[in-house]
Amino acid sequence: MDSHLVDAYLDRTGAARPAAADAAALRDLHLRHQLAVPFENLSIHLGQDIALDASALAEKIIGGRGGFCYELNGAFAELLGALGYRVTLLAARVYGDGGRPGPPYDHLALRVEAADGSGPWLADVGFGRHAHYPLRLDSRADQRDPGGVFRLDETAEGDLRVLRDGRPQYLLDTRPRRLSDFEATCWWQRTSPKSHFRQSLVCSLLTGRGRVTLSGRKLVLTEDERREEYDLRDGGEVLAAYREHFGITLEREPVVAPLGAP
Repeated sequence: MDSHLVDAYLDRTGAARPAAADAAALRDLHLRHQLAVPFENLSIHLGQDIALDASALAEKIIGGRGGFCYELNGAFAELLGALGYRVTLLAARVYGDGGRPGPPYDHLALRVEAADGSGPWLADVGFGRHAHYPLRLDSRADQRDPGGVFRLDETAEGDLRVLRDGRPQYLLDTRPRRLSDFEATCWWQRTSPKSHFRQSLVCSLLTGRGRVTLSGRKLVLTEDERREEYDLRDGGEVLAAYREHFGITLEREPVVAPLGAP
């Protein structure tokens, strides 16, 4: 990532270029990313291609969009690397409603080591509702964060189970991966009727006091644990909500196609 892209990316998140690639700067970058760049799967329902190319992912974010895990953490990894952090891509499997982990490469997270020798850190700006700040990857104690109480437990197989408020979120494989390793499962997430990304629409953004989420035509605002829901009447209101709450301008309303449709 060249200097021009780095500056544009930082401008998108409202972050200044850090003087040093240390733990304090990583915390700031991690939080600002989630406050500025939404977790969203709109491209799947707009018929737009998702290319797991680092420069393309960064350009998408700089252009005002968000993405899901492969896109957000893939681009964030490139930004951190350009700023002097040592970043390793990690694969994870997300726990579903039945309490079982999903397919391999279901999720992408980051191992980050800072230039000040701190870490290793688990950075994840692509999981929707998750930790506001990086987590210690080498700690097995409770880690308190504005997003909840997190804990990383080792399994008998050597993986790490990431828990939030006592509930497993994903199963993390700590072996290094490449972005291209995630292409097959990314394609599956985009196309399979069994993928929840294919079955539903979501656009969600952390705010200073809560979160704003647009799922189809339902707008949900949470602030200081108070929740308000609004049913939007038509495509015009939906497009206006994307602009107002997420800074995303679309030409047409994304709609979930019936299962089985191309």
